[in-house]
Amino acid sequence: MTPKSEMRAVRALEGALTDQELVERAQRVIRAEAEGLLDLADRIGDDFIEAVETITRASGRVIVSGIGKSGIIGRKIAATMTSTGTPAVFLHPVEGLHGDLGIVGRGDIGILISKSGETGELTGLIEYLSRQGVAIIAMTGDTDSALARASDIVLDCSIVEEACPHDLAPTTSTTVTLALGDALAVALLLHKGFTREDFAQLHPGGSLGRRLTLRVRDVMLTTDYPYLPLDAVMRDCIVLLAKKRGTVPIIDPDRKVVGVVTAGDLTRLMERDEEFFDTPVSAVMTRNPKTTRPGELAAAAVYQMESYGIMALPVVDEEEDLIGIVHLHDLLRAGAA
Repeated sequence: MTPKSEMRAVRALEGALTDQELVERAQRVIRAEAEGLLDLADRIGDDFIEAVETITRASGRVIVSGIGKSGIIGRKIAATMTSTGTPAVFLHPVEGLHGDLGIVGRGDIGILISKSGETGELTGLIEYLSRQGVAIIAMTGDTDSALARASDIVLDCSIVEEACPHDLAPTTSTTVTLALGDALAVALLLHKGFTREDFAQLHPGGSLGRRLTLRVRDVMLTTDYPYLPLDAVMRDCIVLLAKKRGTVPIIDPDRKVVGVVTAGDLTRLMERDEEFFDTPVSAVMTRNPKTTRPGELAAAAVYQMESYGIMALPVVDEEEDLIGIVHLHDLLRAGAA
């Protein structure tokens, strides 16, 4: 008996699926998701047009948010929009309430994603966006949910059932939401007259391959930027966080970046410890943080920040010594995304 036939025999004894059953299950998943997409296509209408027009008229960026699998889909939607001429950024709804809401401007548009429309983590973000006068576009599977009722525009992402045999794991729902995000990005691209040449400017490593000229060195702060030694305490950090835009690199005696403390870190510390002033920064900081170099493409720095949900990157030289800091806001204003 060959190893392959032995494996099949073991699977049969254990009640596992046969090869043919595995193929049939996979085909069933793909067909279920395809049916979900066809149903979605039939629902595209006035709400979709209104969403495209609202985003086109906006003076700011698209702020995309969601939690869990919806958050993963949201990151991809934001990345697709940005690469096709609609500046967008993903904002984690929890991190947003712990220091990152500064990225939201009054001219922005919010796209909030939730299958149920009842995601509790979005509540604070909805309230903040509403107070700021930011229009909210909901992408939800329940058009009568709390999120839908709080939104200005509702895009229906409902499905009959998930491709998961237990109707639990997000499968068809995430596929449908992602496709709707792609449709929105492409519609915006066409509506704005975004050309192949525009696309090339945003994709220096693609087939249209043009090198962007904007580098981190063109945007980074090289003077009067914040940092603290490893033996500092939070008393030293508070003023820097307030005055220097919420991110403080921590360095060792050789100027190597060993951590960062953010406004979100401070907020969480204050919530659990009222006597926090003498807490060492080493006990609060994120260790081994992401960094960038002055010669890095500015667009690459933006991508890194959005991928990891951070607002600033310490800039290091070839020796890994701290030489500055670059902020997401400055990169976006400079046209890096």
